[in-house]
This record gives sequence, C-alpha cells and structure tokens, in this order.
Amino acid sequence: MSKKIPATKKLYLPSIESAYETEFTAAVIAVDENQVILNQTLFYPLGGGQNWDTGVLNGPNGDLTVTEVRGRAEVQHFVGEDHQLEIGDEVTGRIDWDRRFAHMKMHTAQHLVSGIVYEEFNGARTVGNQIHQDRSRIDFNPIKFDDQKLELLKQKFDEKVSERLEVSIKEMTREEINSIMPPDRTNMDLMPKSVKNLRIIEIGNQIDLCPCAGTHVRNIGELGEIEFLGKKSKGKGTQRLSYTLR
Repeated sequence: MSKKIPATKKLYLPSIESAYETEFTAAVIAVDENQVILNQTLFYPLGGGQNWDTGVLNGPNGDLTVTEVRGRAEVQHFVGEDHQLEIGDEVTGRIDWDRRFAHMKMHTAQHLVSGIVYEEFNGARTVGNQIHQDRSRIDFNPIKFDDQKLELLKQKFDEKVSERLEVSIKEMTREEINSIMPPDRTNMDLMPKSVKNLRIIEIGNQIDLCPCAGTHVRNIGELGEIEFLGKKSKGKGTQRLSYTLR
C-alpha cells in the first residue's frame, strides 16, 4: 500500500451513541494480502490502550471474519489472504457487540478510576492503561496501593456508579481543558502540540474530563461492580492496578 490512500472515516467517533451502532456499509478503497481498507468503518483499531474490535465483513463472496484492526488514518481490517475483495467492492460490516460493549465499559471504568485516584491520592496520575474484554489495567504514579486505599477506591467507584452519571463527548481546545483541569490530570503533555482541538470524554460534571478517542458507555450506571484483581510494582513509584467488571 505504497500510494496515498484516503483516511478511513471512523463512524464510532462523533457521539456516545455512535459507539452503540453495530452495522455499517462501506466501499473497499485498498487491499493488500490479508488487509482491507474501507472508506469508513465502525471497527475500532488498536490504539489509546484499547484493544481492537472483531466481527464480520460481508461482501460479494460472503462473510469474512475480521480478526484484527489496526491503523490511525487508514484503518486496516485483517481478514485473511483469500478474501478476494477488490477496490470498489461494497461490503457490510458487523462488529462483535459483546466485545465492543465490554471495551466500552472497561474504558469508561478506567476514566472513572483514574479520576478518583487523582482526587483521593495526592494527584497520582495515570501513566498507562490497557483495555481488554475480560481484564484491564492502569498504571499510576506516584502511588503505593494498600488494602485500605483499594477499599476506599472501590467505595468511591461504587458511589459514583450508583449516581448513574451521564458520559458525554465534546470538542475543546487545549486552553479550555487546561483552564478546568490540571494538565497532569488530563495527560495533556502526551498529546502532540500540533493538535489544537481535542475530543473530550466527560463523566458527569467534570468528575473526569480527558482527551480520548476510545468508545464509552452513555451512563456509568452501565458499568456494574468493579473488582480489583491485583497490584504490581513497575518501578520508580509506579504501580499497576488490574481490574474487571461484574
């Protein structure tokens, strides 16, 4: 895929409701061995700590299983080398809803946990995360979790979930975000300085406010209960906290 290919339109980005859509139509704009690029897609590609969507592309030759999705501008759908798709073909895509919804809940939970940890434990910031279907993790610094801290964290998480706060998406400038939240809380230093307008995920009334391109639930009441599975030192004041949702 050496020649310039138009960027894939990401259909899950515009609103919270977009993340709940499961089926779309698209045109093939590039193919290369086991990869297919479409003009638009609902499939979330690996990025921002969140794992990719899986599902099916239905085209002229039947169903093709999408096993992996990668890429920032041109989203690559991995469907196997015998897909027989050609540029210009029309396809219908269907994402695996159970996997998508699990990622939506896990990612929203990560935002909520990160916000609570920052507020309750002296500004400990999130320095990494990995969102998976059954088990996810967040790296914090500087902090050392003990049973008392974890109990308080779970209590605060459950309290917020019981409030059934809405989750919203808005576009804000760097200056607008920095006027509301400290840059270390929103990890603004990790964003390229060339990016001026950012997609912001907000829980409730600034319970958490963070740039993010991931998929999220519309209300934290959908998250259920959190269970912390373990903690692990990652050196230099960093601890990794693993969790799941029940």
